[in-house]
Amino acid sequence: MATLVDSVPAATQVSWPGRILSGIAIAFLLMDAGMKIAGLPAVTEAAAGIGWPTGVAYWRVMGLVLLACTALYAWPRMAVLGAILLTGWLGGAIASHLRLGDPWFSNILFGAYVGLFVWGGLWLRSPALRALIPITPAKD
Repeated sequence: MATLVDSVPAATQVSWPGRILSGIAIAFLLMDAGMKIAGLPAVTEAAAGIGWPTGVAYWRVMGLVLLACTALYAWPRMAVLGAILLTGWLGGAIASHLRLGDPWFSNILFGAYVGLFVWGGLWLRSPALRALIPITPAKD
């Protein structure tokens, strides 16, 4: 006997959680880019704390770069390129906090958490990526 879950195509079952994960990552990254572009004092204070330049113009350019990477990720045809670029961006954030010896779970690994949302969301919503990187349960 077929159940409701059996009658729904597998692509639909995994694409919604992927869209939700991707949406959360996109919302966070858009907020981050917006704060940088707006030149909020919190951005320059945080930058000074980790040893980055504090000029507002510098952070506006960085915000535009982040906005472009996020836009590429949000565009389905360019999502893999966007995810690769965002991985580089988040890796830089991780390296900056690691260099200072910041707390692991709140600061250093935060970029990894966002990266997991980016790649996890993309993997769940992209059949081509699932075919390229198949994750199957271990067999006993």
